[in-house]
Amino acid sequence: MARTALVLGAGIGGITVARALRKRLPAEDRVVIVERERNHVFAPSLLWHIVGDSEPAEFTRPLAALQSKGIELVSGDVARIDPSALAVEVGAKTLTGDAMVVALGADYAPEVVPGLAERGLNLYTLAGAGKIRTALEAFKGGRIVVLTAAPAYKCPAAPYEAAMLIEALCRKRGLRSTTEIAIYAAEPAPMPVAGPVAGAQIKTMLERKGIAYSPLHQVLRVDDGMLHFAEGPTAAFDLLVYVPPHRVPAVVKDAGLCGESGWVTVDRGTLATKFANVWAIGDVTSIPLKMGRPLPKAGVFAGRQAEVVAKNIASAWRGQAATESFDGHGMCFLEVGGGMAGLGSGNFYGEPLPDVRMHWPNPFWHIGKVLYGKYWLWRQL
Repeated sequence: MARTALVLGAGIGGITVARALRKRLPAEDRVVIVERERNHVFAPSLLWHIVGDSEPAEFTRPLAALQSKGIELVSGDVARIDPSALAVEVGAKTLTGDAMVVALGADYAPEVVPGLAERGLNLYTLAGAGKIRTALEAFKGGRIVVLTAAPAYKCPAAPYEAAMLIEALCRKRGLRSTTEIAIYAAEPAPMPVAGPVAGAQIKTMLERKGIAYSPLHQVLRVDDGMLHFAEGPTAAFDLLVYVPPHRVPAVVKDAGLCGESGWVTVDRGTLATKFANVWAIGDVTSIPLKMGRPLPKAGVFAGRQAEVVAKNIASAWRGQAATESFDGHGMCFLEVGGGMAGLGSGNFYGEPLPDVRMHWPNPFWHIGKVLYGKYWLWRQL
């Protein structure tokens, strides 16, 4: 009897799990992916786009390409999820399956900080990255601020990479002597889950580039040219680049999938939810670590979790034991400008602290990040 696997979301995790399922399941079984966007944007490349080193055509692909790989694509917004019935409403359609993988990611909510969306530029969207690029092209000097508007967000390295890439661009354009660059972070240290050693290394990189770093600054509101923080001080800016607050998609919350964290609760090894035959992967989940913080939201984890879920579904449907388990290992490139990048890698499930090592920047890791992006797009789409 033919079965159907429903995959909600076509980010890195959703595409990876759909492709892995299609590879492992017999042809008569259906793999259906639901996504509201027409194109996939490989988000790590947005950083290069803001400084003029990459164009959208290089890091976006039409999702329709999945259909040629035996995956059914349903375009539209997910209106309702019924995890008990393994059903999802998309527009006027109701889709049902034998397995469901929720990979809807995180929604951005800049509106929760008054003035943020109106006076700043969003680093995490293609449209926002394009506006940052335009603003930097017109920039003649002044104060650039990179802001994390909440202490938890996906791609923990991204704001630090953005600041260092912008610094390199200003240096290249001869504007460094007339430009001040500062980071105001809601979190206590750079990439805190990676541990104090990695955080100290990143702070050293920032110091060497003359980038001011102010942690534990929770923004309350943004006025014209001015940031106001809960701690009392203010900070002026001429150009504001921000990481927006994140929240779980409302449709996921309404489905009863979320736990006390406000995100989807899953088994840390299998990614199974409390509902039978429903899994969740990637940014939509929250996996607590022994250190007291959740596993970072990052594409590398979503991709590895996707492989685990796909293998276990395929095994179960063949009547075999589902033995795959996500082990918490991952890595993250850290662009620093000038064709250089660092690399953080290790076991994020390590106890009592994650066992993560930061490799100092060199051209090799930069080339590695470039090639990884090209390979992923070529392999999956």
